[in-house]
Amino acid sequence: MKPPNFREQLACSDRVFTIGVAGDSGSGKTTFTRAIRAIFGPELVATITLDDYHRYDREERRHLGITPLVPEANDLDLLAEHISRLKDGKSIEKPIYDHTAGTFADPVPFSPARVLILEGLHTLFTPALRGLLDFSLFVDPDPAVKRLWKLRRDMERRGYRKEEVLAEMEARLPDYERYIAPQRRYADVVIGIACSGYGREASLEHDIYQVTLYQKPLVRQTMEIGLSIDLGEILMLSDRPFSLGYSVESLDGREMSAITLDGELNHSAIRKLARTIGQQTSAEGVEVYQNRHYLPAGEVAELILAWRIINRWFVLTGEGRRDPP
Repeated sequence: MKPPNFREQLACSDRVFTIGVAGDSGSGKTTFTRAIRAIFGPELVATITLDDYHRYDREERRHLGITPLVPEANDLDLLAEHISRLKDGKSIEKPIYDHTAGTFADPVPFSPARVLILEGLHTLFTPALRGLLDFSLFVDPDPAVKRLWKLRRDMERRGYRKEEVLAEMEARLPDYERYIAPQRRYADVVIGIACSGYGREASLEHDIYQVTLYQKPLVRQTMEIGLSIDLGEILMLSDRPFSLGYSVESLDGREMSAITLDGELNHSAIRKLARTIGQQTSAEGVEVYQNRHYLPAGEVAELILAWRIINRWFVLTGEGRRDPP
């Protein structure tokens, strides 16, 4: 009998696997868990946005003279209580913050999924929250990249004027440096994002960036899901620039491996990795990376992160192949 694949094991598990993603507003937190959402689908993945746990609406914050980055402007105790209940398999009444109006809507019922993603400013801020996470990311774009992304998001999706976005970013900077940036030291993976080394226009016009994954060392690698990038395919097929580098660097006092990717990679060079993840998860049909000749560095990084997250689940649950005695 064919053994169950990872997706089947995940669906049958009684464990709620929690992924925490921290970083500034508009820093790309949602982007780097996109592959996980696509691979497992909405029936197995749910997301909580920490903005829903603001204590005050926009007008109240303006009156108090505070930004959402101040921890006291958020009900982090209620958030930790809700995550704990969800990990126990219980439902919650989740608050809702409407960014368009800057006010709160009525709470909604929210039930646990097998994978629960938490995204927000303070995901790693308290020991209680960090203790509820199985895997954590901190998204850390360069200031120029952050400015570009936040302008795009807040103007196109939230209806802000450019002057409002820039003024808000300036006002929030001291609180970011005091409250948000220090959370980086607690993340399993830190994602650094800079404009492409192949020219600023590559980033501005084609969304190609230089992405560095700073990672804590693996406890062990599961044998079922190997990380493979085919150098031969890169050498034979790529007619666009791509670079891949590795180093060991000190970040916030921690020694971490650093994988840096830039440019665009021919899809054939990572098809073995994509196929292996697809076979393990029954996700061969998902549309992530399908019918694409080239992937920008950021999307390659997403796939590496998906591999790393799946590996962590196997290690925590003991479902992966055991190490030999």
